[in-house]
Amino acid sequence: MAALGWLTPRRRSATARSVLAGEASAEAARKSTQEAQDALDTQDTLDASDREPQFPVHGDALAAAFFDLDNTVMQGAALFHFGRGLYKRKFFETRDLVRFAWQQAWFRLAGVEDPEHMQEARDSALSIVQGHRVAELMSIGEEIYDEYMAERIWPGTRALAQAHLDAGQKVWLVTAAPVEIAQVIARRLGLTGALGTVAESVDGVYTGKLVGEPLHGPAKAEAVRALAAAENLDLSRCAAYSDSHNDIPMLSLVGHPYAINPDTKLRKHAHKLDWRLRDYRTGRKAAKVGIPAAAGVGAVAGGTAAAIALSRRRR
Repeated sequence: MAALGWLTPRRRSATARSVLAGEASAEAARKSTQEAQDALDTQDTLDASDREPQFPVHGDALAAAFFDLDNTVMQGAALFHFGRGLYKRKFFETRDLVRFAWQQAWFRLAGVEDPEHMQEARDSALSIVQGHRVAELMSIGEEIYDEYMAERIWPGTRALAQAHLDAGQKVWLVTAAPVEIAQVIARRLGLTGALGTVAESVDGVYTGKLVGEPLHGPAKAEAVRALAAAENLDLSRCAAYSDSHNDIPMLSLVGHPYAINPDTKLRKHAHKLDWRLRDYRTGRKAAKVGIPAAAGVGAVAGGTAAAIALSRRRR
């Protein structure tokens, strides 16, 4: 895959490929959500509270929340964890695992997205999955979530997402990770759905190409815009959460942007515009700008719930 100009850190407007990637991701997300809802509707034994997890019963029906995944909802990068799981299943060789491990180590230490590393990881992932069936990767993704991702979810961010759900709002992941993996994570966290990078498939088999480009930077903003239009949402009443300055286009779309575990550039930008901040990477409390008290309480509750769930899972 040739080097992509959109991966450079400078800000710029969305390109035609960004729009294509965003629209494709929004369509995949809506299709997956509708299929999940159809499956729920067939289960007559469910009670009313189980039938309506994705649509507001109360609160603002025109609002929703959009969460970046890597280093916002989960420690590290989903694509790297996915690579570890594929290696365990002998999808590729040891030298490829070493490259994945180095990229993940750099990402965790730096706490920011390096364009070259991210592009290399995506190129590797595309070559690895080429020729495999979509259904196969979805099934494997469920296993990899339990093995490598479940214990890396930030309880504080998870609590913020739950607060939106409890208010009757839909909550979406928005990530450059493959949309199939993003959908697995969203489902396991009880979220509404996911916007992610759409890999081309023909008759259910990956071709090794992307539809448009990875859902990154301006493409994320286009995906959120497209989904909001399709869902009749008012973006000025929506919230978005991210750790990266690369997501400033997405954060700038909504009326309630949050910087979560922010990198240096995003932190400065958030302070300048009086955006809300939250940092779950250390025991110290990050500088807070207009954080509702309920968010802090929710983080404690989320951490307690996560600890109980992990304890039960290990038994």
